[in-house]
Amino acid sequence: MITTKKERRLRRAVKTRAHIRNLGIARLTIHRTPQHIYAQVTDAAGAKVIAAASTLQEKVREGLKGTGNVEAAKAVGKAIAERTKAAGVSKVAFDRAGFQFHGRVKALADAAREAGLEF
Repeated sequence: MITTKKERRLRRAVKTRAHIRNLGIARLTIHRTPQHIYAQVTDAAGAKVIAAASTLQEKVREGLKGTGNVEAAKAVGKAIAERTKAAGVSKVAFDRAGFQFHGRVKALADAAREAGLEF
């Protein structure tokens, strides 16, 4: 029996990743902690990281009040979209890693879409 919140989240993530693997396209994966949010795009096989962005990076963090809020998530979404498009990838599958699609996760996804990523 799965008892912890983390185990339930990871169980949801496994189902999503299995579906994305069948699609055979690049994957935009996110991870969030109370203080930071991370995003990376991997190729279809999952072997190579195409682009990455997080609130730990100075360029992303410039002008932000904090790193664990919606504004920071928007900045990471915009940065990951720009870096992914610069690498020549415009269409990805969104892997939210079992996190609910609201708040910072939704803000990151919306910012990435506005900056030109398709998913």
